[in-house]
Order: sequence, then structure tokens, then C-alpha cells
Amino acid sequence: MHISAPPGRRRACAAAVAAVVTCAAALAGPGLATADGPPAPALKLDWSPCVKGSPFDCATAKVPLDHGDPGGRSIDLAVIKRKATGPGRRIGTLFFNPGGPGGPGTVQMPQNYELFPREVRERFDIVSWDPRGIGSSTAVNCFAGSPQAQAWARSKTAGVPVGEKERAAWIAAYQDLGRRCQQRDPQLLRHVSTTDTARDLELLRQAVGDPQLTYLGISYGTYLGATYANLFPEQVRAMVLDSNWDPRAWTNDASDAARLTTMLRLGSDRGAAAVLDEFLRLCGAATTVRCPFSAGSPEATRDKFDQLLRRLRTDPVGAWSYGPTVGDVIGGLYSVLPGWADLGGRLQDLWQGRAPQPSALPPAPPVPDPSPYLGEEQPVAVVCGDSPNPRDPGAYPAMEEASAARAGDAGRYWTWATVGCATWPAVAQDTYRGPWNKRTAHPVLVVGTTHDPATPYSGSQAMARELADARLLTHEGYGHTALLNPSSCVQAHESRYLIDGTLPPAGSKCRQDRPPFSSDVPKGAVSAGEGGTANILTSRP
Repeated sequence: MHISAPPGRRRACAAAVAAVVTCAAALAGPGLATADGPPAPALKLDWSPCVKGSPFDCATAKVPLDHGDPGGRSIDLAVIKRKATGPGRRIGTLFFNPGGPGGPGTVQMPQNYELFPREVRERFDIVSWDPRGIGSSTAVNCFAGSPQAQAWARSKTAGVPVGEKERAAWIAAYQDLGRRCQQRDPQLLRHVSTTDTARDLELLRQAVGDPQLTYLGISYGTYLGATYANLFPEQVRAMVLDSNWDPRAWTNDASDAARLTTMLRLGSDRGAAAVLDEFLRLCGAATTVRCPFSAGSPEATRDKFDQLLRRLRTDPVGAWSYGPTVGDVIGGLYSVLPGWADLGGRLQDLWQGRAPQPSALPPAPPVPDPSPYLGEEQPVAVVCGDSPNPRDPGAYPAMEEASAARAGDAGRYWTWATVGCATWPAVAQDTYRGPWNKRTAHPVLVVGTTHDPATPYSGSQAMARELADARLLTHEGYGHTALLNPSSCVQAHESRYLIDGTLPPAGSKCRQDRPPFSSDVPKGAVSAGEGGTANILTSRP
């Protein structure tokens, strides 16, 4: 199960004015209390260059496995930092979570560092970490080595199972995964919840010496941010939540009796279907130079796509059958540039009977382990321990058909994304399930993209409604997260908010800098709501 992107794309995808935040440029030392539990030992971060010559510093944090038992077993968190680049202008630390769940911050923050607005990089140390259970931290790892993990992955098709035989193989594979994980470290499985990670974040905030938290979370990182904001509302200095999960949908309104899967409750199927339709429309309106899959018109391109998927069900091109292709399409929608043109190229290859070449991964960052183990059991452990899902594997085929009726191929993909939860052996011991309206010390900035294939815009609207004091900034564009699909307008608003607390005017909207399949670069000034015009900063990363 890959929530942030299908297999092969997680590293790349991984892939964020009525009130003013007041803060001093020099920050005082913190207290050491945690919410709802005894004090944890003081956390110390011994920073050193990640590798020789690296501009990033690394450290290892030891935190309690169980925050309710701080004297018990401890686990390690891999932490990374890039110091503020503006001499004498540093405000504090910006913590960043890259989403997932399962995104390794020690890899994805360095890869995406240049996407943070220049003003933010100048004024803040940017810190990220591999959350508990993930990557280079104490990780959920249910195999003795890579041969076992690879054999498990080969036991089921990629993307979407087709037919009774493949569905049975999927269900059996995840049952096997759950048994393996339960045998290796059952205690860890109960302590990788979002709530556990939010308590880790509070300890990290204290360790860097900031009296309040400054935070940017994208995708799943928005739910982590909302959880922190309601556990530690007085500690919120500034918080940007980019491409949001509806917190009530994630928790199933705090009920364990789930009729639909997590991702269907979040509306990811309908969101992905709408973005796929936009991809085919815009591709069909473009030349084949800009979108190789174009058939000359939106209608013809949609028909061509449907024909291709029907053909791949019975006549695959090498390993590219229907299931893996649908998974690749959903992942290809996440990043507009160069993702959409690349996706068009792969679809055209398949149309012509050629197996596409795999997409190149981004350059490895200068860190000790640029490619940590990121097995499927890591996001499975977080989602299935945290969020209720139907516990009967036999219910998933009917859910698939219902979702396909409203969302087509995307509905089939997102239905099966959490089938591992049907037989997962662990439930999180510590989960915060609401309410979501505790008043924070300062307001929260919520950013939502109108055409998002994973976290639909309705999720950002819901997040802004649920939080006690939040302002919604609308990103009129495509792809998953404004961070990875940049808008200089969004960046300007985020910079002002993070630096001096100035929120965008109510109703503010921003456009994407570069539309899909276009070389045109709009200026980015848009309606700011309430009849005004946004005062857009001109700087870019």
C-alpha cells in the first residue's frame, strides 16, 4: 500500500489577513512537558555534517517507544537540518513532513529543499526526520533481507488486481505480510501512530530550543499537523498544511465500524478520476510535441485511453498489464512538470506496443543512507493501526465496483490501496481521534489544490472548517501539493505567513506558475478575495 505514490515513485513524490503571529528573532529555551502523560527525558540533538562536504547536518534522536512509559524502551529517529542561509536573520526552525505516510524526511527534504521559498530558507533552519517506523529511523521491517521482500512483492501484481485469482493473491499477500510483521516486532506495530509521531515532534521542537512550533506538512503531513495542533494547541506559532486530508474522514468520525476504506472516505478515488479527466482533456488539446499521447482532441484522447486500458487487460506489453498501468497513471498525475508529459510518453509507448522505460529517480541527496528500506509494511503499519478500515477482505470487490461506478479506473486503484488493513494484526495504542477544534495560539494556513489526484480540494475545505482558527488559500492548479507543483503566489503568501504571521485575505486564490503541456509562465497575480488583489512577492526559490 502506497498512499503518497504507487511503487517506483515514492522517493520522487515524496511524491504544503485577520491575525498576525508575534515572534522574536531570538528564541528562548522550552519546557519539557508532553500532553496527557508524564514528562519525557530531555532530548538532545548532536548535529554533524551528514556526510563529508554535505550542506545538511544529521542527528539521531532517542525517543520513548511509548510516550506513556518514558522510562521504557526507546527508539531512534533519524533527523536532518539545513541551516538558515541568511546571516543574522534567522527566526527559528521550520519542521517539515513530506507526507506518505512513509515519506522519509531525511531523503525528501534535501531533494525538495530548493522548492522552499528563498525567504523561508534564509530565515529558518529547515528540519525534517524519518518518522518512527520509517526509513532510517527505527523502522517496521518484516523481512530478513531484500530477497524475501522482493519475493513478497512478486507474489501479487502491481497497481490493481484484476479478476478473482489476482484478488485472492493480493489478500493472501497482505495476510502473509501481517503475520511476518507480528512475528518480528509486535510492540513497534502498536506505536507508529500519527499521535505517537506528533508527540515525537513536540520533543524535537523542544530539542531545537523553539518556544513554539513552526511547521509545514504536505499530504499526510497535514493530518500530522492537525493532530499536533489539537494535542499541543498553545505551542503553535505558524503551521502550513498543504493538500489536506479531512481529519474526520481519516478517523471515520472516531468510529471503528468502517463501511468504506480510508481512501474512499477521503474521496481520493473521485479526486483522481477528475484529475485524470483533466489530463486527457488537456493532453488532447495539446500537440503531440507537448503530449505524445494526444489524439488531436479531448474526446479522441479519452477514447484512445479507454481503448488502451481495455487492450492491456488481455494483451499486456511485457509487464505492463492493466493493473500496473493504472497504478503508474495515478502516480504520474502527482507532479505536473515534467510528470504529465512523461506520462503521456509512457502511454504512447504502450499504445504502440513498446514497454516504457522506467522514470529516472531524482539525484541521491548527500546523506548517510540516500536509499533506506521503504517496504510497504511501513505505510501499512501507520494507516492500518491509525485509521479504521473494513475488516472483511471479501467486501473489497463490491467496494471496487461501487467506486469504479463513480470514479472509473481510479476507483479500482484507490479501493485496493488499503486492503492490507483488512487483516492487519495491530491497532495503535495511542490515537487522537478528535475533536479538531481546539483553539491554537496562532491561526493555521491551509492550502488546497483544486485538481489534486490524491487529496481532493474538498479535504482542504474540510480541514479549514474543522480547525478552530484556519485560513484557506486556494491553489488553482494540478498535481499533488503546491510545494511540488509550485506557485510563486502561494510561496509569497506562505513566506509572509511563516515569517511575520500575515495570513492571506479571506478567499485568496493563486494560480500555478506553469500549466500542464504549456511553456507559458503566468505572472501569478490572482484575486485575493474580498475584492482585493494579492500583493505578490517577486522572489522565487
